[in-house]
Amino acid sequence: MACLPILVAPHPILKRKADLVTLIDADLVRLMDDMLETMYDAPGLGLAAPQIGVSKRVIVMDTARTEEDRNPIRMINPEITWASDEMKSYEEGCLSVPEHYAEVLRPQAVRARFMDALGKTLEINADGLLAVVVQHEIDHLNGVLFVDHLSSLKRNMILRKLTKARKDEEE
Repeated sequence: MACLPILVAPHPILKRKADLVTLIDADLVRLMDDMLETMYDAPGLGLAAPQIGVSKRVIVMDTARTEEDRNPIRMINPEITWASDEMKSYEEGCLSVPEHYAEVLRPQAVRARFMDALGKTLEINADGLLAVVVQHEIDHLNGVLFVDHLSSLKRNMILRKLTKARKDEEE
């Protein structure tokens, strides 16, 4: 397994809709393992393939608080099939928007359908933090960042700071 570099907004790949996965093979399984290692190392709760520059509809996540409690979830071609009417606000952050956090309003609970690493179609019912992570990561597959849920003023302020930080780093 390998830790992979994480793209930082406003990288153009992060704004593109990812491609459907049509073949589950050893390379895809290795990609998901590398994504998990990268996510744990960062550390984060979820990671989408576009965040590492791969335009595939693949996400990994784990909301466990400790290494002993780890329960990684790998999703291929995930889609939300139901969302609750009840909304909840959570403070979100993102590995592709480092050191920036904001309250985002999302459905409190969701159901998602996806394929696992063996190609089996599964469903997961998620609420609370897991629901937030599922929605956040699926957003990445659609070219949406959590800052896109904010006012244009807040979003532009964060993106300007990230652009300036990258320019300062390059100098």
